[in-house]
Amino acid sequence: MLRKFYNTITTRQKRWIIGILSGLILICGLAVTYGLSKREAILQRAITTAKQKMDSQYNVDLKIQYYGFKGLSTVVFKNVFVTPKGKDQLAQIDDFAVSVRLWPLLFGDVKIGLIEMENARFTLVKRDSLVNNYDFLFKKDKKDSTATPKVEQNLAALADGLLKKVFFKIPRNMDVRNFEISFKDDSIYQQLKVPRAEIDGGDIDAALYLNGDEGRWNVVGHVNPDAQELNLKLSSEKKNTEFPFLRSKFGVKMSFDEIEFDLQKVNRKGKDLLTLRGDWYFKNLNLHHWRLSDQDINIPEATLEGGVNIGAQSIELVKESKVKVKEFEFSPQARYVHKPEKLVALSIHTGRFEAQKLFEAIPKGLFESLEGVQVAGDIQYDLDFEVNLNKPDKLKFVSKIDDQNLEIKQWGKADISKLNGPFVYTAYEGDKVMREITVGPQNPNFTPYDQISNYMRTTLLNTEDPFFFKHNGFQEEAFKLSIVTNIKERKFKRGASTISMQLVKNVFLNRNKTLVRKLEEIMLVWLMESAKQVSKQRMYEVYLNVIEWGNNVYGITEAARYYFGKTPAEITLGESLFLSSIVPKPKKGLYAFDYTGHLKQNMYRYFNTYGNIMVKTGQLARDTTVANYGFYTVSLQPHLRPNRPAGLELDTLQQLDMDIDAEQEDKIRELELQEKEKGGLFDRLFEEKDKAKDPVPSQGDLSAAQRQQKNRNRE
Repeated sequence: MLRKFYNTITTRQKRWIIGILSGLILICGLAVTYGLSKREAILQRAITTAKQKMDSQYNVDLKIQYYGFKGLSTVVFKNVFVTPKGKDQLAQIDDFAVSVRLWPLLFGDVKIGLIEMENARFTLVKRDSLVNNYDFLFKKDKKDSTATPKVEQNLAALADGLLKKVFFKIPRNMDVRNFEISFKDDSIYQQLKVPRAEIDGGDIDAALYLNGDEGRWNVVGHVNPDAQELNLKLSSEKKNTEFPFLRSKFGVKMSFDEIEFDLQKVNRKGKDLLTLRGDWYFKNLNLHHWRLSDQDINIPEATLEGGVNIGAQSIELVKESKVKVKEFEFSPQARYVHKPEKLVALSIHTGRFEAQKLFEAIPKGLFESLEGVQVAGDIQYDLDFEVNLNKPDKLKFVSKIDDQNLEIKQWGKADISKLNGPFVYTAYEGDKVMREITVGPQNPNFTPYDQISNYMRTTLLNTEDPFFFKHNGFQEEAFKLSIVTNIKERKFKRGASTISMQLVKNVFLNRNKTLVRKLEEIMLVWLMESAKQVSKQRMYEVYLNVIEWGNNVYGITEAARYYFGKTPAEITLGESLFLSSIVPKPKKGLYAFDYTGHLKQNMYRYFNTYGNIMVKTGQLARDTTVANYGFYTVSLQPHLRPNRPAGLELDTLQQLDMDIDAEQEDKIRELELQEKEKGGLFDRLFEEKDKAKDPVPSQGDLSAAQRQQKNRNRE
C-alpha cells in the first residue's frame, strides 16, 4: 500500500515528505542530545529533592554513595542506606540499577524496562509494641488546603489506575540476587530470603527461603505488562510450612502445597466499566484463625474461576464465575453497589446435585461434627438475598432447599439418633465442664414432656421459638428481622436461633463463638430436621431437660425446685413466664426479685406483653386470665431472697424496684415495636384475622385489691 502511494505522488511531493521526515529526525536527535547533556543535572536535582523530602516530611535519612547513568536510559545506584532518624536502619542495597522504556515515555507512560539488584536487605523492627522503623511508609502526604474539591470516585477508573501502576512497575527483564526482608520484635524474628528472582522476556523464575532452610517456595509463571496478563504459581518444597508474617500481622496461620493465580484478560469499556477475568487454584491449603475455627482447616483442592465487573459505583461477579471444591461446584452471583445507595446482593442456584459431593467437599477441620456423614439422594439449594443498607426494612431474603430425596445413611461424630434414647449430656461453663447429666428415666431429675406444666411448655415456645412445631429448623421471618435489626444497630444485637438450633448447639457442639461453629450448627440442624428421625416433641422434651436456668441449674426439674420448691407439673402461668424470661441470661434470674421474694416492677411489662400475645393467639382464655398474668403470684423461695437493704424506706425500695435492666428493656421495646410497625409479628405469622389489639394494663389499671396485695407483699 505504501509503495502504491509512493508511486502515485510527484517528485516534488516526494522531496517535501523526505524533507519533513528528515527535519523531524533532526529535531528528535537534537532533543535527545540536549537531554543527554542535561540528564546528569536532572538526576542530581531529583536525588537532592528526594533526600530533602525524606528528611522534612518523613524524618528519614537517605544516603546514596554513588549514582549515575549507564548507557542511554539506565540509572545505577551503589550503597544505598535508608534510616529513620533515631531508629534502626530499614534498608541497605549494595547495587541497584533501573531503566525505563523510551518509546512509552514519549507518550507519557513510565514503564520499567530493567531492574538489577544485588545484596539488598530490608529489616522491619518493632520495639515495645509502639516504636518501629517503618511507620513512615504508611504516612500520607499532607494535602494542599487550597486544592480543588475532591471529585466523586469512579471505582472502575480507580481499579484501572491501580492496575496500570502495578503493571508499569513490572519490568520486562529482571535479575535480583541475594534479596532479603526480615521482621523482628520483642518476641519473634522471621526472615524471607530471595537468593534469585528473574524475569527473562516475561518468564518468571524465583525462589524463596524462610529462616534459612526452614521453608522453601518456588515461583514460576509469565507476565506481559503491556497486555496486563499475569500467571503465577507458588509451590512449597516442604509440606505444612507456615507462610511468614501472616500470623504476626493478622493472626492467620497459612500453609499450602501450591497456589496459582492467573489474570487472563483485562477488558475496558469506556471509563465506567472494567472487567477482570482469571482463576485461583489451591492445593492442600491449610488455614487457621481463632475467629474461624479452633482447628486447622484443610482444603485439599479448590478452584475459583470467572472474574469481576467493576463499574463506576459497583462491583459484581461475572455470570460465568464458579467455585469448585473437589467434585462439588456452584456458580454464585454477587453484587455490591456503592452509590447512590449501598446495596448488597447474593444469589446461589445450585441446580440438582448429589448430596454426598457437598459433604465430601467440606474441608477437614471445618465441621468436626459432620465428619463421617454418609448420605444418598440429590438436593437443590436456592438463595436470593438483597439488602439496601440505607433501607434495610426492604430486605429480600428467600432461602429454599429441595431435599425430599435426601437420606441419611450414616451420622458423623454428632449422632442425632442418640436423642431418641437415654444419653449423657455434658454441661459447660465456657470451656469448663460443669457436670454430666443423664437425659432419660435413669435420672430422677428428668421429666417427660407430658409431666411438664402446659403453661411452661407454651410460654417458653412463645419467647424462644413460637413456630417450632411448624418450621423445619429455621424461621425465615426471624432471620429477616435479625438481619434488619443488626444493620440498623450497626452491631450484632439480635439473633435468629430456633429451639432446634439451640438444642444442637447445647448437645453436640463446642462453645467456641466462631463463624464456622454457627455454620456447623446450621448444617447439623438441617440434617436433623430433614432426616425426621427425632420427633419435634422429643426434641422439645430434651431441650427442656438440658438448658441452663441459673448458676449450675440445668433442666426444668432443677429450675422449678430451685426457684419455687415445686415440680415441673405444678408451675403456674406467672412462674412459667418468669422462667421463660431468664433463658437468654439464666445467671441473672435472681436479680429479678426483691427482698420480699416478689418480682421487681420492671418485669411487669414483660408479663403483659407475652400474656397479651398468648391471649391473642388463643393459648389463654380471655375471661379466665387476670390483667397481670400471674405477676403478683410469683414468689421466690425464702433462702434465695436478698436481704432488705438497711436504712432504706419503703418508697426508696419501690423506686429501686423500678430500675430497668437494659437488655430486658430492649427486648420489650422490640416486641412493642413489632406490634406497632408490622401489625403484630404473631398476628401475621399465625394468620390472625382479627388485628384489634387488647390494651396492655398499666399500673393505673390495677384493681384496688391488687394494689393492696402488692403493698402487703412489700411489708
